[in-house]
Amino acid sequence: MMIELLTGSAIAAIAKETLTPIVIDVLKEDGKNLVENLVDFFGKSLSEQTRQLISNVSKRYGENYAKRHGIIEVLGMRESVSLDSVYTNVRLLDESGIGRFLSVDNLEQTFRENADRRFQSEACEPREGVKVANEEPYLMVLGAPGSGKSTFLRKMGLEALKGKKGGLEKHRCIPVFLELKRFNQAGIDIQKAIAHEFEICGFPNAEKFTEKALNKGKLLILFDGLDEVSNDVVNEVIEKIQDFADRYDENRFIASCRTAAYRSHFRRFKDLEMADFDDAQIEKFIANWFQSERDRQEKTAEHCWELLQAEKHKGAKELAQSPLLLTFLCLVYDKSQNFPDNRSVLYRKALRIFWRNGHRKNALIAIKIRFMKGFTLN
Repeated sequence: MMIELLTGSAIAAIAKETLTPIVIDVLKEDGKNLVENLVDFFGKSLSEQTRQLISNVSKRYGENYAKRHGIIEVLGMRESVSLDSVYTNVRLLDESGIGRFLSVDNLEQTFRENADRRFQSEACEPREGVKVANEEPYLMVLGAPGSGKSTFLRKMGLEALKGKKGGLEKHRCIPVFLELKRFNQAGIDIQKAIAHEFEICGFPNAEKFTEKALNKGKLLILFDGLDEVSNDVVNEVIEKIQDFADRYDENRFIASCRTAAYRSHFRRFKDLEMADFDDAQIEKFIANWFQSERDRQEKTAEHCWELLQAEKHKGAKELAQSPLLLTFLCLVYDKSQNFPDNRSVLYRKALRIFWRNGHRKNALIAIKIRFMKGFTLN
């Protein structure tokens, strides 16, 4: 599937053309003509002024999404890059595949059995993520820390904003990205959280619009980070999400969770696993990282990629299968223009860079991965 890659500003512009007819469709109501319905919402009929108002709030929504969820800014990267330039694969999981994440022993066994030392089984052939999202209305995206789960969800939102130019061209829907870590208290109201996303972009009567959009199946709701919900309310959040999906089942839903924190199947939801980076993705990530004018002149990305192919850096190449650990590699290479032969030394150098720059959360995630893979890192 060929997907047109667009800059953040281009996505915002095309979102106006994509979302305006969807908003008008939402406002249409059986037994009531559009003019009467628009008077209820905007206080005026479908005049040129009203059309302009709908167009403006649609464009603002696209701009807001692109600004908040369409840019990647990583420690050490010279310039932020458009998320739209990132390609993400997913793997479908069957029952036996999910079982690999039920214990550390299962993980270790899978890791040892794979010739190229991966946690993922080679039995599942990677499928292009956007194709799966086109086919499946309810998805649960699983992955290790730093595997790109949030990136995948955000990208699916961008594809929806692109309309006919995007990968979700079969489904005319408005993406709504919700960070589940914000749902850390009792009395969770998903519908209110969705309405807030429209309200901050200037939608009049946002709560009423949300209700209509949900009833007409016009939303793509992206629930990011189930594992970041506190244990006190996680069961309530799971129940609310499942009930919400049952009630508004004509909409589309994608949720994400760390594999180690995944407790059970969601009703309706198809389980996916984020695939490890392949060589093409690793090379592209490095090219995105070293994209300053100076880096282009000195061909930093090309030199980094060539060095990673050396036999003595095979261990570093294995680490590059994870987006977070590939970030480590780029940080270290940026400092020394080389990679340590020993992966433990590589970890220490990269962790020191993260820690000194205040990115302690990423450092702690990497430490967890280090211990998971510790039996092969020496």
